[in-house]
Amino acid sequence: MKRRYTGASFKPATRLLIEQADEILTEYAEQGYVLTLRQLYYQFVSRDILPNRHQSYKRLGSAVSAGRLAGLLDWAHIEDRTRFVRKTSTWRDPAEIVETCAEQFKVDAWKRQPFHVEVWIEKDALLGVIEDTCNELRVPYFSCRGYVSLSEMHGASQRLRRHAMSDQRPVILHLGDHDPSGIDMTRDIGDRLDVFGARVERVDRIALTLAQVEAGGYVPNYAKPSDSRYRAYVVELETEECWELDAIPPDELNTLIRDAVLALRDEDKWAEALAEEVEHRANLQTVADHWDEAVDHATEIEEE
Repeated sequence: MKRRYTGASFKPATRLLIEQADEILTEYAEQGYVLTLRQLYYQFVSRDILPNRHQSYKRLGSAVSAGRLAGLLDWAHIEDRTRFVRKTSTWRDPAEIVETCAEQFKVDAWKRQPFHVEVWIEKDALLGVIEDTCNELRVPYFSCRGYVSLSEMHGASQRLRRHAMSDQRPVILHLGDHDPSGIDMTRDIGDRLDVFGARVERVDRIALTLAQVEAGGYVPNYAKPSDSRYRAYVVELETEECWELDAIPPDELNTLIRDAVLALRDEDKWAEALAEEVEHRANLQTVADHWDEAVDHATEIEEE
């Protein structure tokens, strides 16, 4: 939805920037993706529309803000994934919530699988990008926000231990920036889970890797010399360049996750679980459709 709140007279260069933003945002919206400003910026850089400089990012941000207020950009095509309103769910009557349960009911289809899979991503802002895919695959996903806190790592280790004790082999799929600290975070996850005795099968870094960077031609930044891991990074890779996870187009990011998860999934066991789910949903829907009769029946049983 484009809605005008303020009038604005734009310079030709700013008007062009807004039109290009609209084209890119619409392209991704048609694929089902809503971008953050930073993801939009990386599209501008990767398409050689803007140079990869902080001033370019600020310029684009100002143009996007003005363009939205002037009714030139769709408000639904760009979002801030770090701020949102929470609200308690309410229902018209008990039958409505039972019907909702019928629509939403899912069995734990991974319970019978040989692996327990979790997706851990470095940046909180990218959770919205991977949310639909992780929910579709029914795998837990988690924002590390950089290095995982001690409390969260301990909690994760206890969770993973329980799965291991149920004869499942825990696998962590990790996605992080390709920079000195981002690379080290994958190692850190494995080492600290070992300290807590989590019995993890492995921690797989599925993004970003140097091979992906070379194949994808993603836009580089420069590693920060102030990072304590900077020197080792430069010596090992023979480059000062680094790459942010945000630079990967959303569809490519989700393909990486989907391929990694499906490689670990037993499809026969998955089909069995889904068949059981269909039966349970049908039973719940029957109760919702005959709610008054179900209440009367339950009352009769209670009175007996």
